[in-house]
Amino acid sequence: MYAIVEINGQQFKAEKGAKLFVNHIKDAEEGQAVAFDKVLLVDNEGAVTVGAPTVEGAKVEAEVITPLVKGDKVIVFKKKRRKGYRVKNGHRQQYTQIEVKSVIA
Repeated sequence: MYAIVEINGQQFKAEKGAKLFVNHIKDAEEGQAVAFDKVLLVDNEGAVTVGAPTVEGAKVEAEVITPLVKGDKVIVFKKKRRKGYRVKNGHRQQYTQIEVKSVIA
């Protein structure tokens, strides 16, 4: 059984035991239980239920493993030729690692 769930504006495939890196969840603490009720699709061993826009009564329960994980550094380099304009910036996206405990449909 798995579900497609929307977490902080992104869609993830969630099944029991899966570990996901989602966009940073504010005020999350290690070991805290979180629930997501924006379930878009549920597949129960071949029986697919598609929501319009969400499946009623379905939710995904998860536990926060690591509240703050930094992603890889991305270099942003801007340049305009012949103008002497060069700007170099770095960016590291913040994530929260969660483990899916159950999918309720």
